[in-house]
Amino acid sequence: MEAVHRALRVLEIVNRYSGGVSLAQIARETRLPQLVLARVMEQLVRANLAAPAAPGAYIAGRALLLTEAASGDGHGHVQETLAWVRDAVGAAVYVARYTDGEVCITQYADGPATPLVDEWVDFRAAAHASAVGKALLAQLGCDGRKDHLSRHRAARFTAHTITRQDELFRQLDTRRPGAPLLDLQEYAMGTVCAAVPITSGPNAECLALSIPAPDPHRLVQAARILQSEAAAVLLALIVGGTGPGTSRTAAEREEAAGEPGSILITAT
Repeated sequence: MEAVHRALRVLEIVNRYSGGVSLAQIARETRLPQLVLARVMEQLVRANLAAPAAPGAYIAGRALLLTEAASGDGHGHVQETLAWVRDAVGAAVYVARYTDGEVCITQYADGPATPLVDEWVDFRAAAHASAVGKALLAQLGCDGRKDHLSRHRAARFTAHTITRQDELFRQLDTRRPGAPLLDLQEYAMGTVCAAVPITSGPNAECLALSIPAPDPHRLVQAARILQSEAAAVLLALIVGGTGPGTSRTAAEREEAAGEPGSILITAT
């Protein structure tokens, strides 16, 4: 969140100077160290929220102008951001939210080489076994977790699935701050996942990835990149004004599955 707050401060200044603003002026107003400011500007330019106007000067980027327009498409900007995160981690990526007591995937980015996880069991009933579910449950209080598990019994999907409530809660509570939540073939054999919290509002949210191969080394590398890019996704959600997007009901997803370019998906 600190990285996001810095980026928003810089973005507010860039947007205020319609004719462009120098890096020196941004530094004076934000009082950010040179190296930190350089990193922030790199992220904003890559996300199309800022653009170079001249050597050492910047203007508002295409994505920011689109989201501010009356017909702006904040959802589209988030999708663009997810697409380059997908390419960076080399895996399908997802944004999820815990809403109305359920796990919901709100946006995702996949591709031919980065397929979505196969939803063989409704993920709303598999929070205990998925990285997305764990990342969302980790942000709930004890009562909230117990309420969820009282409605969705922790079933065993593979030999690796954690079904004991005390063991699951211990895993959620003992991870080091900022560490990703993992699914090591707990939902499905042959698939591993990682997720990190990116909550920006009253509901728990997270960013996740899935890899259709039980390769611990690859998962660790991908999860590390996912952590480093999580702030960019959260920034896109905030700037786009979309929240985490709009989730579909199961019936709507099934209907959409027949549409060109659509896919049935809820979580990972």
